Amino acid sequence: MTTTVKIIVLVASAQIAFATIKLQEHFEWNILDFDYADENVKIRDLFTGRYKPENGLPVGIEIWKDKFFVTVPRWKEGIPSTLNYVELNSPVKNPSLIPYPDLKSNELGNCKEGLSTVYRVHADKCDRLWVLDTGTYGIAETMQSVCPYAINIFDLKTNKKIRRYEFRPEDTNQNTFIANILVDMERSCDDAYAYFSDELGYGLIVYSYKENKSWRFTHSYFMPDPLKGDFNIDGLNFQWGEEGIFGMSLSPKTKAGDRLVYFSPLASHREFVVSNKVLQNSSKVGNSYKDFYALNEREHGHLTAKIMDEDGIQFMNMIDKNAVGCWNSKYVYDSKNIDIVDKDDVGLIFPCDLKIDKYRNLWVMSDRMSNFLVASLDYKEVNFRVYFAPINVLLKDTVCENKKVIKVHEPLEQFAGHKLVFPYLGSENLLF
Repeated sequence: MTTTVKIIVLVASAQIAFATIKLQEHFEWNILDFDYADENVKIRDLFTGRYKPENGLPVGIEIWKDKFFVTVPRWKEGIPSTLNYVELNSPVKNPSLIPYPDLKSNELGNCKEGLSTVYRVHADKCDRLWVLDTGTYGIAETMQSVCPYAINIFDLKTNKKIRRYEFRPEDTNQNTFIANILVDMERSCDDAYAYFSDELGYGLIVYSYKENKSWRFTHSYFMPDPLKGDFNIDGLNFQWGEEGIFGMSLSPKTKAGDRLVYFSPLASHREFVVSNKVLQNSSKVGNSYKDFYALNEREHGHLTAKIMDEDGIQFMNMIDKNAVGCWNSKYVYDSKNIDIVDKDDVGLIFPCDLKIDKYRNLWVMSDRMSNFLVASLDYKEVNFRVYFAPINVLLKDTVCENKKVIKVHEPLEQFAGHKLVFPYLGSENLLF
């Protein structure tokens, strides 16, 4: 057992014993610092403006063994590396970010060998890191496309890139902005798919690892709700009315043998769902409107990232509430079945990403993104935080515990006309 695992187990045991604390802070940064192999180069970059620490904002995380990955998009100048990691068992709470796999591989505008801007990444069960390079620099009105959108896959054991795939021109459009990735493993390492949510181009792109090709779905469910574009976070009121499909999660296998892909636009209070078998069938593009289903509206507002565990519990970042929420997917998507597992009006301002490790700990990062984009950050304060907690601790005394869930006895009308089996439900719960 590694030192990291021992620490996590000890903290988890203490939490279970006292049941008074949930999310535990693991990392915190006032401002990001990047590790340079050559200190003289770092000093030179600081002097010339190629490195501006105040312009870095962490947005994505992933955990693989003792590596904790942190992505930093190039929204502003002076970001030396967009894909980075720190040691999970770092002796300090604010470690410098180490470029992955190295600084040269994070060169802006080096389309074939470098990475320009990365948002979220995924480590799969075959020890591969899936990385989507958007090929962009800047944000909103300042955004420039310097390289095509491309999937980069790294072998985490060797730190070598094993594949690069450029999206086809028809996979994107002039408004495309992809910040999220969901990887779906089937029977083998080759039998893998990745789903990408086009937040501003309103599409869902599918990539098959085995076929090494991609295709794009369009649907009105990918679009924002025109009534839900007003945001209030940490005293800031602003409008993100154009933000479409963003967060995605993947269910365990249903009794029918498929998995359900849940998704929601950022400017929306509603959840949607589609079978992964629909997405994996390229012939369904253009003929799948009725294969997508709308669930109920929730009272908990806007969500960023979400993830579902092996028991069908979805965890989600509730940015309006400075909180992390849960929903037990065995039961109807309804505000009565959605709960808050932890909330912090200081530490969880804009929770931006979350992941589950192999020890069933939930990891959450908050980054005050709305302050960074709409107002400003005070670098005398802690701005970026990473928390973790065992899932069973987070679920305790919430409606997401099986014993607490409000059962639904009537058929779920949102799936009328479609035989769909939810995870772990018997045949009497088939939805007709």
